[in-house]
Amino acid sequence: MKDYYYFLGISHDASEEDIKKSYRKLSLKYHPDKNENDDFFADRFREIQEAYETLSDRTRRKTYDQNLENHQKSFRYNVPPSIKTFTANKIHAKKGEEIIVNWQTSNADVVKVLPFGLEKAYGERIFKITEFKDGKFQILLHATNSLLHKTVVQGITITEVFESDGEKFRDRAEELFRSQPNTVTNPKGHPKIFRIFFALLILALALYFLISNFT
Repeated sequence: MKDYYYFLGISHDASEEDIKKSYRKLSLKYHPDKNENDDFFADRFREIQEAYETLSDRTRRKTYDQNLENHQKSFRYNVPPSIKTFTANKIHAKKGEEIIVNWQTSNADVVKVLPFGLEKAYGERIFKITEFKDGKFQILLHATNSLLHKTVVQGITITEVFESDGEKFRDRAEELFRSQPNTVTNPKGHPKIFRIFFALLILALALYFLISNFT
C-alpha cells in the first residue's frame, strides 16, 4: 500500500496547510513540463497528485489512515527483512537506454527503490537513464521491518558505455562546463572547469613566489 505521507514528505499528523504547502512545492519541482517530460518525473508528479487528492479530503484521509494502519499491522513480522532478488537486465548502458529492474523482498512493510521512492514488496520498474554521475548510475533497494527497526540494503551500479572514444571525450568535455549543484565548497555552483582553472592559477602563483624566493 502506498504511503502518501512519504510521497509528500510530511508527518502523519500534518495539518491541511502543511499538506497544501508540500504539494505546491513538490508539484513545481516534479512537473513534467519543467523536466523535459522525463518518465521518472512524470511518475513522481502523478504520485504527488494522487497523495494530495486523498489527504486533502477529510473523509478520504480518514478512510485512508485506517486502511494504512491495518496494512502496516498485517506486515509486522518478528522476522528480520530480507531481499530475495534484486536484478537489472543490464549493468552497462548508454545514456537514454532502457533499463528493467526487478526485485522481491520478504518480511518488509516499507520498501523503497531509490531514486524512485516507495514500491511494493516485489515488482518491476522500467526506466531510462538520462544522466550518469562520473560514468555511473546507482539504484538502491531498501527493505525495512518497521516493528523491528531493521533495514537491509542492496545496490546495483549501471556503468555508462559510449558509442566511440569521440563521444566519450565530448561527454567529458560537456561535464567540465556544466553548472554544478550548490554546495558549501561551491556555493555558486561553478562548473568544474572554473575550479580547475582556479586551482591551476593558485599553483602557478605558488610556484612564482617559490622561485622568486630562491632568486
